[in-house]
Amino acid sequence: MKLLGNVIWLIFGGLLIALEYAVGAIAACITVIGIPFGLQLFKLAALSLVPFGQEHEPDPQAPGCICLIFNIIWIFTGGIIVSLTHLVYGALLCITIIGIPFGMQHFKLMGLAFHPFGQRLR
Repeated sequence: MKLLGNVIWLIFGGLLIALEYAVGAIAACITVIGIPFGLQLFKLAALSLVPFGQEHEPDPQAPGCICLIFNIIWIFTGGIIVSLTHLVYGALLCITIIGIPFGMQHFKLMGLAFHPFGQRLR
C-alpha cells in the first residue's frame, strides 16, 4: 500500500515538491551561511519524495539551543510560508475522502517544514 501511495504521490505533485526543495537546497548550499539550511531542505526533499512509510522524530543527539536558534531563524526566513502552504494543500485534499491520505502527508510535511532542525527521518 505504501508503494502505491508513493507512486500516486509522485505522479500528482510529489516529484515537483521534492524538486523545488532540492533546488532551494542547492541554492542555499552555495553560500557558506546557508549550508545548515540547505541540509534541512534536502531532508524535506527526501521526505516529500516518498512520504508514505516515513516519519520524522526528534533527534536525541541534536544540540538543543543551536537547533532552537536555527529553527527561529528558519521560521522567519520562509519556514512559516512553506508550512502554511502545506497546511492549505492538506486541508484542500482532506475535503474529499480519496484525498485524505495525501492531505495527511502534507500535514506531516508541514510539521517538518515548520521546525526541521533537531528532527530526523526514520
